[in-house]
Amino acid sequence: MEYNTSLPKMIIPEYGRNIQKMIDFAITVADREERNKVARAIIDVMGQLNPHLRDVTDFKHKLWDHLFIISEFNLDVDSPYPKPTPETFQTKPDRVLYPSNDIRYKHYGKTVERIIAKAKEYPNGDEKTALTEQIANMMKRSYLTWNRDSVNDEVILKQLDELSNGELVLADPSALRSTQTFVPRTPITNRDRDKKKQNNGAGKQNNGGGFRHNNNNPKFKRKF
Repeated sequence: MEYNTSLPKMIIPEYGRNIQKMIDFAITVADREERNKVARAIIDVMGQLNPHLRDVTDFKHKLWDHLFIISEFNLDVDSPYPKPTPETFQTKPDRVLYPSNDIRYKHYGKTVERIIAKAKEYPNGDEKTALTEQIANMMKRSYLTWNRDSVNDEVILKQLDELSNGELVLADPSALRSTQTFVPRTPITNRDRDKKKQNNGAGKQNNGGGFRHNNNNPKFKRKF
């Protein structure tokens, strides 16, 4: 009896052991023309077993690469695509460089800091004033994203001063829009109104008249 633990390790388990056996057989075929026919037949079966790969760009190319990978690059057939080498899949990707600078206020993010740094380069004038107002309102919107209750405008102005090292000052504090502008109330639908009416009606019916005795029930007849 065969157990998976005693069988050779599968290179790409998604295709199953039968595909791997078919590829192992194709390696042993001596005639090159016959070996090419076997390889193309295996490619067709691999495509049927993985129909989701048809949405991938270069679907056939990917299947041929998998064919050579499963054969551990020992299958010598005529491929319509360049034959890959083991070194192709052993090359490590380039290291991704992440910004090392710490973000002072996480709820604003790095983008706000970059915008402030750019705004500081503008000469004093109407354009810089308008840009400062936009930045202050953007900061307030970002702040309310994490704190849905409210925010004091003085907090926004103070943090703007800190992030810009005192170079960006909001000339008119009233330019900051109200909290309701950024956090609009949820509109009440007709369904909510009907539900509220039903609840109010049920409350009046249950509580408005108080408790009433059933005079026809002998249990509630008063004894004199």
